[in-house]
Amino acid sequence: MPAVREDLRTVAIVAHVDHGKTTLVDAMLRQSGALQRGEDTERIMDSDDQERERGITILAKHTVIRWKDTTVTIVDTPGHADFGGEVERGLALVDGVVLLVDAAEGPLPQTRFVLRKALEGRLPVILVVNKVDRPDARVAEVVSEVEELFLELDADDDQLEFPVYYAIGRDGRAGIRPDELGDDLSELLDGILHAIPAPTHDPEHPLQAQVGNLDASPYLGRLAISKIKHGTLRRGQQVMWVKRDGTQVKAKVGELFTTQGLERVPAEEVGPGEIAAIAGFPDIMLGDTLTDVEDPRPLPPIVVDEPSLAMTLGVNTSPLAGRDGDKLTARMIEARLEQELIGNVSLKVEPTERPDTWEVHGRGELQLAVLVENMRREGFELTVGKPRVLVRTTEDGGREEPYEAVTIDTPEEHLGAITQLMAERKGQMRNMGGHGTGWVRLDYRIPARGLIGMRTEFLTQTRGAGMMHSIFDGWDGWAGEIRSRQSGSLVCDRAGKITTYAVIALQDRGALFVSVGDEVYEGSVIGENKRAEDLDVNAVRERKVTNIRSSTAEELVKIAPPREMTLDQALEFIADDEQVEVTPSFVRLRKAVLNTTERQKLAKRKARGEAPTA
Repeated sequence: MPAVREDLRTVAIVAHVDHGKTTLVDAMLRQSGALQRGEDTERIMDSDDQERERGITILAKHTVIRWKDTTVTIVDTPGHADFGGEVERGLALVDGVVLLVDAAEGPLPQTRFVLRKALEGRLPVILVVNKVDRPDARVAEVVSEVEELFLELDADDDQLEFPVYYAIGRDGRAGIRPDELGDDLSELLDGILHAIPAPTHDPEHPLQAQVGNLDASPYLGRLAISKIKHGTLRRGQQVMWVKRDGTQVKAKVGELFTTQGLERVPAEEVGPGEIAAIAGFPDIMLGDTLTDVEDPRPLPPIVVDEPSLAMTLGVNTSPLAGRDGDKLTARMIEARLEQELIGNVSLKVEPTERPDTWEVHGRGELQLAVLVENMRREGFELTVGKPRVLVRTTEDGGREEPYEAVTIDTPEEHLGAITQLMAERKGQMRNMGGHGTGWVRLDYRIPARGLIGMRTEFLTQTRGAGMMHSIFDGWDGWAGEIRSRQSGSLVCDRAGKITTYAVIALQDRGALFVSVGDEVYEGSVIGENKRAEDLDVNAVRERKVTNIRSSTAEELVKIAPPREMTLDQALEFIADDEQVEVTPSFVRLRKAVLNTTERQKLAKRKARGEAPTA
């Protein structure tokens, strides 16, 4: 006879990016008394530097609040599609989900992804329509769109009967009617207690605890964030550690922690249905099971979707290497990548032909850019290649590539430009509809190759007003050749420092990425050429001094400010034969082959259709 832990609830808050998950969790923490007076109460769960700078959640984290004598564990998950692995891990720890949807934007690609994962896991869903105070809110339509999404995802009859709440997360208010919100989140929190089932367990069943996330302590090493499914786990207890490959090892629980509010506190024992941080297992991995020594019963491993994008990453090979960072060697980079794999199941690292270069596989450009940005902030110097899609061979010898489902919101006057842009990149329109406010929504299916390097062009076409979201939509046949960027690069043909005289002559050729006084080397990409081909230029030449007065000496020449490239923009801009040099202080663009003569030889061989030589 299963027993029920009525004093526990475990729920994940899932949504598309920027629909208000973290803000809603902040309000729950404040109103439940989990925060002390005067404590920082803005985006508390986004503790990582990049999370605060980018305004997105990257890592899944959990907190615990007390509501009406019930302990409610809340897992805050990322909303960006590139961090879907964090969502999959978060859902493995919970008994239900709160699906947050913006009252104006409605369900978007990541909404579909997280809802599909919740329905596959047979998790009950509570719908919260957030930001109902927006002037462009269309509350009834959004609820209807979510209901249609449930039907599209083949939800069971009992799953279709989901409760609906309306909220203004920023103000900490919610209710069951959009025009009669309560003064706080009491109705929503009561709804969680009512709709999310309490965890059940078998008192006669031996211990089962599965690792759903990983953390690290500077004193205790790796911490396994695990949910106790059956039995009780005690500090110092002897357990059977069953790894994902089936290997069984006897081990001892070192330290045990539970969460109270935002703090991790020591515990002597943890019961069924609770989430604990467990120390004492130096190389424990996601999906591993801790179970009874006498009667080991491992749980099935956590399955995550495969990566669809790859990027080469290696030591900095530029002439300026070693001047900025303090982590330069291949051994250091390899150790850091291995460390990243410990907690990130959606990443893979493969060796290449070169011992100082690796190929990193991930879900998307943003996920890979976040990894590189973290490494540069830690003092690494790197050479990073252009992201490319992974291609697999079918049984009949054909080629398959990953496709993305794309949702675009744009003002109606840009509809023609966007339609042409997507057609050039092999996008197929699935649906088009208007919001009735001068905006139109377009749904496309497009090869993932077509999205690489597209975001800047998209913002240019929509004058910065358009919004584009995408998510992995399966594998399909090779779509054929897709055009790359239309422009070429301005490439420096010698080393030195950028001079004013050279910049004045070059700025009519295109947009420059460098300023006067910047140090460059042969093969540096210093700008974007207006024409399609690359152009080798002398950017360090100085004006010859003579005793002859120039007729233009008194003319005032205005130097345009350079286009400063962020890491994300640089990865998006570079061509197949270019790389990004990343150091703690600089992001430089360069050719993969620095020598001008060698590059010209390779270009001639390519034009003749010959294979490049080593």
